[in-house]
Amino acid sequence: MKNLSMVSSLLLLLLAVYSIEARLHGSCKPSGRIEGKTPPPGQCNQENDSDCCEQGELYNIYKCSPPVSGSTKAVLTLNSFQKGGDGGGPSECDNKYHSDDTPVVALSTGWYSGGSRCHNNIKISANGKTVTAMVVDECDSTMGCDEDHDYQPPCPDNIVDASKAVWEALGVPEDNWGELDITWSDPCRPSGVLRGKKPPPGQCNSQNDSECCVQGKLYPTFKCSAKVTNHTKAILTLNGFGPGGDGGGPSECDNKFHSDDTPVVALSTGWFNNQKRCLKPITIFGNGRRVKAIVVDECDSTVGCDAEHDFQPPCRNNIVDASRAVWKALGVPESDWGELDIFWSDS
Repeated sequence: MKNLSMVSSLLLLLLAVYSIEARLHGSCKPSGRIEGKTPPPGQCNQENDSDCCEQGELYNIYKCSPPVSGSTKAVLTLNSFQKGGDGGGPSECDNKYHSDDTPVVALSTGWYSGGSRCHNNIKISANGKTVTAMVVDECDSTMGCDEDHDYQPPCPDNIVDASKAVWEALGVPEDNWGELDITWSDPCRPSGVLRGKKPPPGQCNSQNDSECCVQGKLYPTFKCSAKVTNHTKAILTLNGFGPGGDGGGPSECDNKFHSDDTPVVALSTGWFNNQKRCLKPITIFGNGRRVKAIVVDECDSTVGCDAEHDFQPPCRNNIVDASRAVWKALGVPESDWGELDIFWSDS
């Protein structure tokens, strides 16, 4: 009877563990395991108490994450996205490093979704506060314990790996930084995916370092953008609105071309809002300055990689595509023109 009782207790314990695991991961189950290897001396950066792989330990790997909802449960962890930080190399979304003072995050592989959330803002809630942060990297749940992953284990499937700025904005005392139960939401989800096609010779205008579609690459499409406020986060990009410029044909609002010396912009589809902002001014804040510009065109987030869109990918959903006059007015050196984190508002 004693042995049977012990077996019954063990079964109940296993069922309880399984129940907890099911609640945490839902339909997301491990896709396999990798065996840990001892990192070479000095090759695992333990900044922010990051784990290093251990010889012989088996680590779960995941190709999925729990389903995203309006209040997705996750674990917030701490990461440095700066050069030399425990995040390793540059961020995957833009091949750049990011300051610890900027609210940026990496998402577990399933939520990163092949880069479809790159440069999207997500809202993170915990400790009675909410902060908006930009997705710039993947927390790889499928691989680890090698040089590419800083000899750290694979990321669990439910991680939002955040910069110090996120932890500060949530009001968490620094001595409690490390892991925190949170919820996060995705204000604007991709509406689909478009597969890139190689442009015909000479058919993609790469003026201003514009990107041309890549054969087979998957590009997310969006029908929405983040809610507009008095301080809307965005990325400023560079566009030519004149004849022969990388903006393609005439602007959608007035069927005209515009001089590079005129402060004009195109907005991502959600913000363009079916032409409702056509020929209206917006105020752009960046580089410690502000400038007013007129909305004349849409930066189409729903389609691309065709002749009508100059064989360029769909626009991201957080873009203010600006003429050279805007960049000059913000005092950005021409050598730095390309992409800039900004805020904007309706004037």
